[in-house]
Amino acid sequence: MDIAYDGTAYAGWQVQPNGVTIQEKLEGAIARLTAEKTKVHGSGRTDTGVHARCQVAHFDLEKKPASAASFLRSLNALLPPDIRVLRLRKAAPAFHARRDAAGKEYRYFIWNSGVLMPFRRNHATHVWQKLDVAAMRKAAACLTGQHDFAAFTANPHREVASTVRNLRKLTIVKRGAEIVITARADGFLYRMVRSLAGFLIRVGEGAVPPEAARSILNSRERTARVPTAPPQGLFLWNVFY
Repeated sequence: MDIAYDGTAYAGWQVQPNGVTIQEKLEGAIARLTAEKTKVHGSGRTDTGVHARCQVAHFDLEKKPASAASFLRSLNALLPPDIRVLRLRKAAPAFHARRDAAGKEYRYFIWNSGVLMPFRRNHATHVWQKLDVAAMRKAAACLTGQHDFAAFTANPHREVASTVRNLRKLTIVKRGAEIVITARADGFLYRMVRSLAGFLIRVGEGAVPPEAARSILNSRERTARVPTAPPQGLFLWNVFY
């Protein structure tokens, strides 16, 4: 499944006891259609308030549906309007949405103006102070490539095999009041994109010089210079296989 969702009303992707989640809604709709209890495996988790233009997921059924097209229509009829299955197709038996992913692209949206347009309040982070986009681009250039991003994870003590990632693309595009940060990598650490966005915003505000990116990477220590940006600006944009 390729899935798009507005994460505003949800406690993230993964099923949990203290909030309604995207995974829970999808599994519930599939169970109603098939009378089978199955787990939906996503390409990765998104946090509370984070959105997806294209999340990829898979699930297994004992009984094959009559057709993928009719199953997709029925799923969307049962899902709330802020979750939509865009595409549905039969996968190879060994396919796994998370383990087979070769890379992901996220986009972070900033509304850089004195007044936030009300219809963007759930889909962009408001920064009223004028941001220096040229400085942000200089910092992004320092961060692009293969580095140890331990300083850009929100939980540095979380156990992972490695904190080295290949950040293949980190760009900043400005269109009017909108600034879009695009990050593409082989994989991301916990809240890494929001940490990159938080740091770039600080650079744009003039609070941190662009060249500090190198010393922060080398330190492998999380500091106040790398805040976690708010969730509503973040979209999982694409997953690559």
